[in-house]
Amino acid sequence: MTPPPLPFARPFIGPEEEEAVLRVLRSGWLTTGREALAFEEEFAAFLGAPGLRCLAVNSSSAGLCLSLAACGVGPGDKVLVPTYTFTATAEAACHLGAEPVFVDCAPGGFNIDVDAIERALAALPGGRAKAGAKALIPVHFGGLPCDMDAINAAAAKVGLRVIEDAAHAFPSLTSRGYAGTLADVGVFSFYATKPITTGEGGMIAVRDERMAQTLCRLRSQGIDRSVWNRYTDSRASWYYEVTCLGWKCNLPDLLAALGRAQLRRASALLALRRSIAARYDRAFAGDERFEVPPTGPADARHLYPLRIRQGAALSRDTLAAALQRAGIGVSVHFIPLHMMPFYKNRCGLHDEDFPEALSAYKRTLSLPIWPGMTNEQVERVTETVLNMQPGGVST
Repeated sequence: MTPPPLPFARPFIGPEEEEAVLRVLRSGWLTTGREALAFEEEFAAFLGAPGLRCLAVNSSSAGLCLSLAACGVGPGDKVLVPTYTFTATAEAACHLGAEPVFVDCAPGGFNIDVDAIERALAALPGGRAKAGAKALIPVHFGGLPCDMDAINAAAAKVGLRVIEDAAHAFPSLTSRGYAGTLADVGVFSFYATKPITTGEGGMIAVRDERMAQTLCRLRSQGIDRSVWNRYTDSRASWYYEVTCLGWKCNLPDLLAALGRAQLRRASALLALRRSIAARYDRAFAGDERFEVPPTGPADARHLYPLRIRQGAALSRDTLAAALQRAGIGVSVHFIPLHMMPFYKNRCGLHDEDFPEALSAYKRTLSLPIWPGMTNEQVERVTETVLNMQPGGVST
């Protein structure tokens, strides 16, 4: 019998999540209110950083845009971003009229290269002191935290604000705290494939209270009072003031309730991901055709990017096609942004300027890794990969 399709990703949803959503449906209040406020407080408590404020938004993409705006980024400014990331990281700068400056990833890895940050700053017109560089967005690829001490030090030399793209990195706990709490601002994602999910949604983490107040207004169309406040405060519910130009980026209670239920099982979900990743590591480490991904004790293992070694008689595309024929979902993280027509044409980018990202892209395939995968499903993936022949046939 042909085994059923094995999806690349699947959310871990149980009775707790179902009851949470039903609770909101029965409450009569569906938009941003009590549940969203509680989610923000509980998420901040989980992260445990002193003075941290968390603000729920409708996507991490929106969170990045709002965070750049709150940092004063605007037309003509430059924002350093890795080329090895999803488009949301760079498009946030573009939406504000700023220009993304793309940086290669570290040799043999996926995270941004600190030395390449220095080179990119030095290469900007007018030198780093006059280049208009305003911010830097490191991405914790796959849940493995970047070297934030080195990144913060490099940014401090030229006065860059640092916004952590922690879309993959909850809950990645380092010796200095959770990823997403290690710079000026951190932005998390709760997209359907992420370590915890609200379907769509995100969270901004910030310590600076003035910036937090700015972010609150920016996510709610520049209005100085939230809808929940206006409907529950003893002051006149109808009165508010528009104090700045904002966006519509609030997270509704329906999704926040789902997030609260997911947050309560975050540590258990992390343990399940790490268990699957450990099985993959053991299976592939002994095969000279493959490189297991770099990892560490803080890795959230959001992705499992298996890299094919240089010179192996097997290509990424051949492996991907064979797994898909076997009914196993796969993906590629990422097609570097310097190869995307929009950025390539807008910024005049060339492959030879990003050799590490190009090499990683051509040789890396992301395998299924999600809580709820059975031992049999994990074994099905490993056996299919290990039995691959040069012609793309799994024995």
